Amino acid sequence: MLDAAAPVSATPPVIRREDYRPPDWLVPEIALDFQLGADATRVKAKLTVRRQGTHARPLRLDGGGGLTPISVSIDGEELHDAWRLDGDQLVIDLPGTDHLIETEVQIAPSANSTLMGLYESGGLLCTQCEAEGFRRITFFPDRPDVLSRYTVRMEAERARYPVLLSNGDHMDAGDLPGGRHYALWRDPFPKPCYLFALVAGDLACNADSFVTRSGRTIDLGIWVREADLAKTEHAMASLKASMAWDERVYGREYDLAVFNIVAVSDFNFGAMENKGLNIFNSRYILADPDTATDADFDAIAGVVAHEYFHNWSGNRVTCRDWFQLSLKEGFTVLRDQQFSADQGSPAVKRIEDVRALRAAQFPEDAGPLAHPIRPDSYIEISNFYTATIYNKGAEVIRMMKLILGDEGFRAGTDLYFDRHDGHAATCEDFIVAMEDASGADLSRFRLWYTQAGTPRVKAVLETDAPGGRARLLLTQTVPPTPGQPEKLPMPIPLKLALLGAASGKAMGGEQLVILDEAEKEVLFDGLTEAPILSINHGFSAPICLETDRGPADLAFLSAHDEDPFARYEAMQQLMLDTLVAAARGQTVDHAGVIDAVRNTLTDPHLDAAFVAEAVLLPSEAFIGDQLEVVDPEKVAVVREALRNDLGTELLDLWRDAYARAQANRYEYSPSAKGLRRLRTVALGFIAAAKAPDWAELAFAQYRDSDNMTDRQGAMGVLANNEGVERERALADFHDRYAGDALVIDKWFTTQALSTRLDTPEKVEALARHPDFTIANPNRLRSLVGAFAVNQRAFHDVSGRGYRFVADMILGVDRLNPQTAARLVPSLGRWRRYEPVRATLMRGELERILAAPGLSKDVFEQVSKSLG
Repeated sequence: MLDAAAPVSATPPVIRREDYRPPDWLVPEIALDFQLGADATRVKAKLTVRRQGTHARPLRLDGGGGLTPISVSIDGEELHDAWRLDGDQLVIDLPGTDHLIETEVQIAPSANSTLMGLYESGGLLCTQCEAEGFRRITFFPDRPDVLSRYTVRMEAERARYPVLLSNGDHMDAGDLPGGRHYALWRDPFPKPCYLFALVAGDLACNADSFVTRSGRTIDLGIWVREADLAKTEHAMASLKASMAWDERVYGREYDLAVFNIVAVSDFNFGAMENKGLNIFNSRYILADPDTATDADFDAIAGVVAHEYFHNWSGNRVTCRDWFQLSLKEGFTVLRDQQFSADQGSPAVKRIEDVRALRAAQFPEDAGPLAHPIRPDSYIEISNFYTATIYNKGAEVIRMMKLILGDEGFRAGTDLYFDRHDGHAATCEDFIVAMEDASGADLSRFRLWYTQAGTPRVKAVLETDAPGGRARLLLTQTVPPTPGQPEKLPMPIPLKLALLGAASGKAMGGEQLVILDEAEKEVLFDGLTEAPILSINHGFSAPICLETDRGPADLAFLSAHDEDPFARYEAMQQLMLDTLVAAARGQTVDHAGVIDAVRNTLTDPHLDAAFVAEAVLLPSEAFIGDQLEVVDPEKVAVVREALRNDLGTELLDLWRDAYARAQANRYEYSPSAKGLRRLRTVALGFIAAAKAPDWAELAFAQYRDSDNMTDRQGAMGVLANNEGVERERALADFHDRYAGDALVIDKWFTTQALSTRLDTPEKVEALARHPDFTIANPNRLRSLVGAFAVNQRAFHDVSGRGYRFVADMILGVDRLNPQTAARLVPSLGRWRRYEPVRATLMRGELERILAAPGLSKDVFEQVSKSLG
């Protein structure tokens, strides 16, 4: 039996992009036969293999993760001396070019806690094969550039596993003696093994259909437990909307006759785009107004669309190797962001996307784990499913789209899909398709794929008022990152305009400036009034921006800028500058921020969703990112002081906003979502002002809500404060939703994110709660993951937060290394903090590294964090 969780006994090898070599052997066809059982599953595999090239190297098939070899035959004969095991690999010396390799192995799905390969989740048998999970199912060259056509036969007890699903088209099914049955599936499209999928279990189906633009009818199915069937309507509507959108916007039509989705409770990721059989974390499928928030509904729509869009940007055209991961993920994130923007408010969606980028990717780019969107090396590929690959990857392709224009970009994507359909491609292939279709030269733009780090752009506007002229000086630097001490200037597209200081109108309109050198001058003539710079409209480039605009300019832009994102950004920058100055010990006046927020709250032309986003203060983490040395306690104090002043000085306006939104009864629409969002934001400021009735208001909202958005919003406000209402709401919430795992996750998260000073102690107690388990990734993330981003609580100067998370990493690593490794970055930026906390964080990393049997997943993250 091959070891299921091979620990690090020595420094693991480093995989380098420069060492890529095409596969020695191809596998045009594979037939799999599964005798399914939770404790023991037999897998027979028939591989048609073909030598590629004139070499004499043997066939090497990857294995691992609990495979017990039973038999190997070559061209119909069991030749025991013709094969051998080399570590986890099955090695076969073969003459000639074409052979049939047959293997039989046994695996134990119920014992597979890694949730990779074939595993059990709540009575279901399901798979997760990206990135290297297929080798845990059978021996195979487990790499994305080996594409095969799959035939899959499954046999199981009908009573226990009445539904048998796999990729492609359903070819046959029938009963067998002894209460067993079988199903046969055939996928006509070649695919890499990471897209293989299988599900067996007792499931009910929400069945629907979609008619493509060419008139083909596609059978759709969302498979869940019978009790959850009513919670799948939003996911189905999102699927159909995404299919229509992809036809309309990218010209991509679905290719199979059936598209199935299965929701499972135990899943390392959000979802997986397996060809024709997407497997989802249940949190991204199940929703109704009583159990899911507006954010949950939005996330379901976005993730369903994302995985569907992968059918072309990932499946029909896949990755040559895992260094090209952003080829499919960055591109598909951009596509799902575009889809979500079209379904609601584009401005609010852009704000949400940028906030997520700054919260996760900017710190990654500024820390020890920084890497380009096309990395050069890795130890464990699972560690590179990062915000850089996904979110920054999307921003890079968004910039490409901006530079080429909508028509040029669409021509490029059409050429890319046509040219590489059915092949494993590279990031370079994508760029070349864009160049060939548009005639553009993107040679300098390639630096975005090879250089890590967030560019820093400084913009200084000099005005010659009598002459009606202005000069904008732009400079850029790209900070050093691990392994890349020196950087070249990158092409940075900046959408900008000059606003008249008297009229508030753009003078000369918006223009696109490409900053492609270290410095650039932009001249403006014919100005009729004093100008104010408005820059990086729509967040046209993922940069850190420094300008010479003072508080008065920022306040003016926050009230007058015609670009919604720039208007939001001006407000945020005004708040951020105030908070950073206070955190540095400077005396600050909150009056400017208060006036700007007042103007936003009273502007009748702004919708509620935008107002709610604009008046939120920057997060403690983002404030800390602007400081040379971070003291989380000081940051929390100055932020809470501004919240208190905003709440107190504008209390009547917060009450007005709360009252306007209070009559909002549930519907899932952009306007209704905006009102609910503003309602809870206003409630938070009323509580921050310590208004005498804040707790009464919050508990009444909790008690009387007809939807989870309002209920959880009120519970979050209560959880941050003292009072009997807090305990009543938390107890009632747990009792009301006991047994609903996804909702109980919210109960854990709300308490883990609490701003109370006793949160570390409370979180430690919650880790001993009967409902808590480290075996389920959702539950682990709901408590430990949430706590790790709670700046004040996690960074408690006692170090107890660091010890708690380190203990969790070590405990989870024995079960599920991927999930454990994702907790490490919370400790990894220890150099950014004041000396006491930095020493404590480093100590916990050293303790983790010294632990025996550490997985290579955690080893890589910790060793890089300490290096």
